[in-house]
Amino acid sequence: MKKTTLLSLVAATVLFTACGDDVKKAASDMAASATQSAKEAASGAMDSAKEAATNAVDAAKEKAGEAVTSATDSAKEAASNAMDSAKEAATNAVDSAKDAASNVADKAVDVKDAAVEKAGDAVDSAKETATDVKDAASEKVEGAVDSAKEAVSDTAENAAGKAAFAKCAGCHGADGKTKALGKSEVIAGQSSADLETKIAEYKAGTRNVSGMGTLMKGQVASMSDEDIKAVSEYISGL
Repeated sequence: MKKTTLLSLVAATVLFTACGDDVKKAASDMAASATQSAKEAASGAMDSAKEAATNAVDAAKEKAGEAVTSATDSAKEAASNAMDSAKEAATNAVDSAKDAASNVADKAVDVKDAAVEKAGDAVDSAKETATDVKDAASEKVEGAVDSAKEAVSDTAENAAGKAAFAKCAGCHGADGKTKALGKSEVIAGQSSADLETKIAEYKAGTRNVSGMGTLMKGQVASMSDEDIKAVSEYISGL
């Protein structure tokens, strides 16, 4: 459209060339004005084109930036998710390992406790057996000692009683079964308690059986309480 206007102006200028200098000047001015207008129009078109191009470039950059940002965010999110998954898997693996180690430790403790308990039972049983053996041995030893002491005591008492009975044997016989002077009772086999009481009474002069009180008092006057006890036990054993 602008080119057509320009040509029309030029043609008009040529048509009026013969109209004199004024016409020529007017035509020249018009041509100059048309040229200036064309230049301005071209410059405006160029500026519009540049602006459009700049806007297009900016829009493209913005879209590219958004795409890059979106891609970066997606990549970051994917990496973060992968890291979280890896951490979770590692944590689960560690927990599983800890649980397994704990189970092994618990079983080891159980085995140790069982072994200690069995060892303790064995020790207690051994101690109990040793104590029983010791007690039995001690009991036997004590019994043997008591028997020995009793035997020694009996032997000593019998010896003392036998020695004391020497005064009695002349009337009552060596076996204690003779009635003294044909009057007394048989003294052999009587209880030691009865004999001890009777002899003590004869010694004190409070007993007189068959008129033998004086004789018996003289026989037992020198006997001590221990002698009376010993001879009584000896006579009871005849």
